[in-house]
Amino acid sequence: MDTIEAELDDYLTRYAATLTAYDSRAAADLWGSPGMILTDRQGAGVLESREAMAAGLERSYPLYRRLGLASVGFERLGHERLSDAVFLVRVRWLFHDGDGRQMTDGFAAYVLRRGEEGFRAFVCVPADDAEKLQALAKEKGVDLFG
Repeated sequence: MDTIEAELDDYLTRYAATLTAYDSRAAADLWGSPGMILTDRQGAGVLESREAMAAGLERSYPLYRRLGLASVGFERLGHERLSDAVFLVRVRWLFHDGDGRQMTDGFAAYVLRRGEEGFRAFVCVPADDAEKLQALAKEKGVDLFG
């Protein structure tokens, strides 16, 4: 593994840990500002500050808890250097229950920039999380909107 792969894996490990801990502030600190989520269906959402990112994450946590999410892991599927400091990273997120069983997964691509503080995400393109979240909720009998 080369140095950049180790740095990317460290970033993703820290990000997964913030999701496992439901630590919205720490997760938001791993983003640059503004941050953008770009999806096929909802279009583009821009979060102007880390506080807005943290608040958005906080709103999703009750659902994740009802689904039984206990830990998050990842597989880095690949990366591409776009410039000296900017990288495109493809990730498969792995979501586990309290017994360590994989509940579901999700694929996403991120545009990360490496700065003085290390890597920060500026764009996320989730590929299939909405569909997989709906399927998991249906399987578990959890109302996504209740």
